[in-house]
Amino acid sequence: MTGGEISVSTSKRMEFIDITDRIGEALAAAGKKSDGLCFVFNPHTTAGLTINEGADPAVRADILAVLKQIVPMDYPYQHLEGNSPAHIMASLMGSSLTVIVEKGHLRLGTWQKLYFCEFDGPRSRKLLWRLT
Repeated sequence: MTGGEISVSTSKRMEFIDITDRIGEALAAAGKKSDGLCFVFNPHTTAGLTINEGADPAVRADILAVLKQIVPMDYPYQHLEGNSPAHIMASLMGSSLTVIVEKGHLRLGTWQKLYFCEFDGPRSRKLLWRLT
């Protein structure tokens, strides 16, 4: 097993950050040219992970816009920190990804990218990855 950590810095309250190349570079730096599964885990409760289209940035904008419609920002939440919408959106997106690895490379579809989904930024975050 090989694994590590990557850093992600966000600059907006809500945004999707493409982490595909960073995960690919981490796999390459580990020197593993094998087949297996790459697990990416986000240990933060106000951010998520997803796999989605990487060619058209409008897709990411649309996802964020719909999440803002689904999760009301002005609901009378009980959580005192004021970031309950971020917690809910993170739960909707999920906290982990699993991707097939062939010969040391992520096996994604033509348009697919891995995204870190920030819902409570800007922040500095850490993601954990493991190849098994």
